[in-house]
Amino acid sequence: DTDRYAIHDINLKINKGEFVAFVGESGAGKSTTIDLMMKFYNPNKGEIKYDSINLDEINKKSIRSQIGVIPQDTILFNDSVKNNICYGSNNPSMDNIKKAAEIANASNFINSLPNGFDTIIGERGTKLSGGQKQRLSIARAVYKNPSILIMDEATSSLDSESEKKVQKAINNLTQNRTVIVIAHRLSTIINADKIFVFDDAKIIESGDHNSLIKNNSIYKKLHDFQFKKD
Repeated sequence: DTDRYAIHDINLKINKGEFVAFVGESGAGKSTTIDLMMKFYNPNKGEIKYDSINLDEINKKSIRSQIGVIPQDTILFNDSVKNNICYGSNNPSMDNIKKAAEIANASNFINSLPNGFDTIIGERGTKLSGGQKQRLSIARAVYKNPSILIMDEATSSLDSESEKKVQKAINNLTQNRTVIVIAHRLSTIINADKIFVFDDAKIIESGDHNSLIKNNSIYKKLHDFQFKKD
């Protein structure tokens, strides 16, 4: 059905320095909203603004230089840990690489590798566990030091010990920058300043964790379902 919008009637405001989360079933419009914010395509109607400037007037390169993305599928290269962290940087700084690893809660495992930061990690990081790959991906985004960080949070595939470590990294990230998390496991976003709940291509409720639980609607249903499963 070509008449159906991927998203419609979306109205949201994110303040500088906030930690916000997008939640909802698969296909509800969370990723589309992110794609529009990053100017992968333009809205048919309405407008997106950064600091009161319409996104139409900002070039792609400029907007994307301010945004760091941690994707759900970590893309790693058959290279050293340090080169994976500073990927894309013209003049890498070992100090900043180590700081980024610290924030990403990755220093301990990196230091325990045979050659530490110089260890070659294999094609797509085959020599690392899922949680280690995820934290390396977080370290890369931190190294870029963007003012906005978008995370398609992929802790759903991790065991609880790895999830705790990634969760600690997410908590470290939320200092001094705007963080938007597409959340699969609600346990990772309980501390969010604002949670936007998507359903059927629009936002149906928003608020912090406690107020949404009190509302007793979709968010609470999702939460109770996951809580039972866990």
